[in-house]
Order: sequence, then C-alpha cells, then structure tokens
Amino acid sequence: MSQGDTVPLHPSSQSDIDEIENLINESVQSGPGTVLAARPPSPTRPSIPVSSSPFMQSNLPPLHPSSSAQKVTPVPVPPPLPAVSNSSNFQGGSQTIGASAFGSPPNTLTEPVWDTVKRDLSRIVSNLKLVVFPNPYREDPGKALRDWDLWGPFFFIVFLGLTLSWSASVKKSEVFAVAFALLAAGAVILTLNVLLLGGHIIFFQSLSLLGYCLFPLDVGAVICMLKDNVILKLVVVSVTLAWSSWAAYPFMSSAVNPRRKALALYPVFLMYVSVGFLIIAIN
Repeated sequence: MSQGDTVPLHPSSQSDIDEIENLINESVQSGPGTVLAARPPSPTRPSIPVSSSPFMQSNLPPLHPSSSAQKVTPVPVPPPLPAVSNSSNFQGGSQTIGASAFGSPPNTLTEPVWDTVKRDLSRIVSNLKLVVFPNPYREDPGKALRDWDLWGPFFFIVFLGLTLSWSASVKKSEVFAVAFALLAAGAVILTLNVLLLGGHIIFFQSLSLLGYCLFPLDVGAVICMLKDNVILKLVVVSVTLAWSSWAAYPFMSSAVNPRRKALALYPVFLMYVSVGFLIIAIN
C-alpha cells in the first residue's frame, strides 16, 4: 500500500474525532483567563480534644476532705483451724480422725474389742436412762431414741428368760424358750400393730423401745427369784408392771393418732401383763 492511499474511517469514528476537535477549538477561543468555579468549602467540624493522659478527666466535683478521711472498717478474719497431729489422733490405735469434726468416720473394724464393748455399754446405759427413768426428753421420742440400738433389748430379753428358767424347778429349757419366744414375737407384733395404725416410728426403733421397757420386769424377776413369797411377788410384779407401762406410754402414744392411742397401748400392756403372770406362776 502506498503512502498516498487513504483508508476511509468508520462514520462513528469520524464523528468522535469531529467532537474532539470542536472541544479543543472552544477551549482555545475561551482563552487562558477563564477559570472554572471552585468547589465550595466543607463545613467546619468540631475538634476532639486529645490528652496525653491515658485516663479521661472526670467532670464530677472533687470529694469533700472529710469523706476521704473516713477509715474503712476492716473485716475480721477467722482464726486458722488448728492442725491435727497424727500422735493425737492415733494414740494406742483407739482414736481416729472421726473423733473430731473433720475427716472420715472412725473405722470400728480395726479398733480393739474392749473399746467396742465400752462404746456399746455406754450407749445401752444412755438409752436406758432416756427410756426408763424420768428425764426431760421422754415426751419427744425422736430425741430420746435417736441413737437406738438392739443390743440392749436383746440383753434384757435373754436375761429375763434366763431368770425365769433359773426360777423354775423343772423344764428350765422349755421355760426359757417360751419366755424368749413370747418377748421376741410380742415385740415384733406390737411394732407391726403400731405401723398398721399409721404410727410414725421406725421398725427397729420400736423394737428397741419395747425391749428397754422390759428392764423393770427384769428387776422384778430377780427379786421374785430371791424371795419365794406370793404376796411379795404380787407387790413386786404390780410395781414393775406399772413402771414398764409408764415407760412405754409416752413413746407409743405419741407415735399414733390420738384417736387410736388405746389401740396401740392396749396390746403393749397385755404383753407386759403376760410376762408378769409368768414371773408369779413359775416356782
């Protein structure tokens, strides 16, 4: 293609070129003195104060000198608990950590037999005082027999059976068997009777109570065995029978509804009367 040859432009391209040339001519004709209107300035913004301190200053008024001079009452700190040494807890193997208010309960499986016997005897004596003898806790069965046991009732039942068998001249073993069965079965039946009447008492707690109430009859049986006198037997049995009934009355009556009190007390009195007849009849 030679230099003299020209290529025709597209109509749209030609119109664009013409428009550009017109704009250039207009800018030249207007001259360099023409200045476009400046953009109006933006409104002034409020300045944020900047402080070199890391904490902002408070607008609150300063505290009064008297308030700042007040002293703060210190809270008392409880004294530290005393350290429990091993020597005081395990002297002779009889004391354990459970003797204090902290630690696990005492392990009674490893203690000496004599310590176990002394603890059971002290419990029997304590419960006997609470049930049989006058004391301020007799009207509240929960406090009187809170630490109930069955060793005491078992001992009093066996002791009464042995006393009656020693008093008998013949068939001593049969007398012991009858007395033991009467007392053991009677205590279970009387406890079930109280529970069926809607009584609020623990089964074994009731057995423990009825067994401890046999203590006066045990004393009467010993006296009757030593003094073989019918009139003396009648007097002793009457007194001990009233004593046993008086001991069982507050506990059994408070365990049931007041309207069913007689239904709970009558069988108890009947069992003690039967034991009294055994004491009188056996020679």
